[in-house]
Amino acid sequence: MRFCFLALLLLSPRTEAQEVVTVASRPGVTQSFFVAGMGERKAEALALLYVGGGGSIRLRMEAGRPKFGANNFLPRARAEFIRNGVLPVVMDAPSDQPGGLTDYYRASDQQSADARAVLAELKKRFPRLLVYVVGTSKGTVTAAFVGRSLGDEAAGVVLTASLFTPPRGASLAGFDYASIKAPVLFVHHREDACDSTPYSEAARLAGRYPLISVKGGKPPESGPCEPFGPHGFWGKEPETVDAIAGWMLKKPYRREID
Repeated sequence: MRFCFLALLLLSPRTEAQEVVTVASRPGVTQSFFVAGMGERKAEALALLYVGGGGSIRLRMEAGRPKFGANNFLPRARAEFIRNGVLPVVMDAPSDQPGGLTDYYRASDQQSADARAVLAELKKRFPRLLVYVVGTSKGTVTAAFVGRSLGDEAAGVVLTASLFTPPRGASLAGFDYASIKAPVLFVHHREDACDSTPYSEAARLAGRYPLISVKGGKPPESGPCEPFGPHGFWGKEPETVDAIAGWMLKKPYRREID
């Protein structure tokens, strides 16, 4: 039986309260996600966020408050989405993937089923909001396959710091972006030094898909494939999310950020 557990009650359609939600997505499997509070800002769209790395944010409740790993670019920048009127929903790994998402899962019908269960719950809560699927780093593999699976149910797919070449396992090498019915946006840092996420590949795709190119930011405080450097848009979060939100909301946006 499908169920929904609310860790915090939703106070109004403006989602002033943040909450942890868990839904039954497959037989014996649950999928949890974090819904950020918008405060007094009215949501104009919703962003389903898939983090990089293993895809797990270790979502939990501690002392009555949601807790999760927020170092990744997307959850770290959730306040910037809120400021732009985009409701951030951060996905965790499903209950049967406790060690992180396997390469098989990222391209499987199981992942699609989990995403659809979340989408069904979000549509009940926010029926008027268009849903965008957003991934970063290895999360772009998940976002691309989920976006393709959702078809017209997704308003758009945003791939940031895309994993174009395989380090080990899953990547977007050979993926047919034209198989995604929704519009696709690429976002990439020109100085991304991670071997698996070369800017040159994003530039190659710019002839067919819109590309937001980012330059500069804070000095790196992590390795080239980690979030506290150009790979994670470190120090350029506000401008980068401003441009992503502009694309989502069909407003003018910067394609070159420096």
